[in-house]
Amino acid sequence: MFPSHRPPHVQAPPSRFNEILDQLRAEYEAQIQRGAESDHKVNSQMQEMEMIQRAVYSLETTHQQMKQKYEDEISRLTRELEKYTGQVPPHPGASQSGGSSAPQQPPQLGQGRGGLFGGIMAGPGMSLADPQAQQNHQQSQQGPGVAPPTSGPHQPPQGPHHSIHPPQPPLSQTQPGGQQPPQPNPYPPPPPSSFPGSVLDITRVPSNQKKEGSDWFVYFNPRVPRVLDVDLVHTLEHNSVVCCVRFSHDGKYLATGCNRSAQIFDVGTGKKVTILQDESVERGGDLYIRSVCFSPDGRYLATGAEDKQIRVWDINTRTIKHLFRGHEQDIYSLDFSKNGRYIASGSGDRTVRIWDMETGNSTITLTIEDGVTTVAISPDSKLVAAGSLDNCIRIWEISSGRLIERLEGSDRPPAAEGPDGVAEHEPPHEHNEGHRDSVYSVAFTSNGTGLISGSLDKTVKMWSLQSGSVVQSGSLTKPEARLKSFEGHEDFVLSVAQTPDAYGPWVISGSKDRRVQFWDPRTNQIQLMLQGHKNSVISVAPSPAGRLFATGSGDYKARIWRYVVSSHLIFVKNNVL
Repeated sequence: MFPSHRPPHVQAPPSRFNEILDQLRAEYEAQIQRGAESDHKVNSQMQEMEMIQRAVYSLETTHQQMKQKYEDEISRLTRELEKYTGQVPPHPGASQSGGSSAPQQPPQLGQGRGGLFGGIMAGPGMSLADPQAQQNHQQSQQGPGVAPPTSGPHQPPQGPHHSIHPPQPPLSQTQPGGQQPPQPNPYPPPPPSSFPGSVLDITRVPSNQKKEGSDWFVYFNPRVPRVLDVDLVHTLEHNSVVCCVRFSHDGKYLATGCNRSAQIFDVGTGKKVTILQDESVERGGDLYIRSVCFSPDGRYLATGAEDKQIRVWDINTRTIKHLFRGHEQDIYSLDFSKNGRYIASGSGDRTVRIWDMETGNSTITLTIEDGVTTVAISPDSKLVAAGSLDNCIRIWEISSGRLIERLEGSDRPPAAEGPDGVAEHEPPHEHNEGHRDSVYSVAFTSNGTGLISGSLDKTVKMWSLQSGSVVQSGSLTKPEARLKSFEGHEDFVLSVAQTPDAYGPWVISGSKDRRVQFWDPRTNQIQLMLQGHKNSVISVAPSPAGRLFATGSGDYKARIWRYVVSSHLIFVKNNVL
């Protein structure tokens, strides 16, 4: 029939295929380009973020450096303000009120938990110009009959840590008759002639009875033979208040206590040879070393501080041999026994503790009614004496803890003043009139038969001890003690001591009035007055080797002085009372 017919196969033109491939290729390349652009943007943004991060780190570093710089500057200015005025504005967030139930404590010696030097720091640091010129300047500024202003009730300034620590209670209890204890004054003390009980009115001392150094003065009592002279040997600068000074038993070294460290100086050269600082203690805040004392062999130095701990340092290795814990408040005073066996400590927690160097333990705890401000061990290592805020001095037997004597009482009226500014005193006689305010310093006499005490009542007293008499518990009475009173300081007496017998023995006292006075224990008379610091003389210490004594002050200085006794001066050793 008809032949079959198939339609022919139609193929796409090659140009169409190539066109599709080109489109795919173009789309792929565009996608690759977009991916590359995205990667580039991401990389750019990451680089920008890294630059911003580096800039932030740089700003943080700069901020920290500036902050540290400003904090250092604030600290420096604060120290300067403390140095020259004795006062620092309270921290804005600090509490200024306190409960009445807390134990009473002494005026504080540091910026730490206890405030800024409480009641023992003097007012604005005055240059040591001639006091007569100071008096004339004050009179011209105030006019006749105008007394310097006085501060109100004492409120210890609080430091940065006081937001978590309760403020300290008042200085001491109200005295009989409704009178309040002496309050710290933000202004310089009145001129000496305004104090009627002054033993030595330095504004009326003849010119030939004065001695002037570069920044210190000595005034000699014109009414007694001039048998003693004083010269400055070394000035030892510190970065904070010097709370305590103490010589080694051989007299070759002097230890000082200040903020966070104890320092040891070579007495011959005045060079600092050792700094003892516990690096394990946190850096924040202050930690004033209130007391230092050498062991008799000179190998160890004991330090007591605001952190309630006693550290006994091995001086050669600068390591802590013993760390005594047990006190519940600041430690105010330490003393080593002459046999090297015991350390006595006194604290605001109202206790005296005896520590055994051999066992490292506390052997005796002696508790009293009020805060303990000072302790001393007798030369024979048998007795320990303590002064307290309750105006009393107590003496215990170390071996048994028995109370041997309790020295207390009310003082006599002020002495009348003579025409040349020296008080008229009756001859030494027996009486049992004690301190009228807190006792801040005690020291045994060289022979151990007497005790010297200094008080916030501005007097120094010398007691003859009734050795062997034991006061029975529950029947405490005044001892029939012979007592001599040295009156002449114009403010709190903060430290007392006695020179070795071979060089006196003179009684030395340091006071908030910025003065050091030498007293003749035979006559009760002042021999000389040294004005060598711009703030309170917190600590005085004679060298056991003789001829030297040291002072520590709120003006950030410790000083070593030489005293010279005239060859014709004769003392009856061991018989000064």
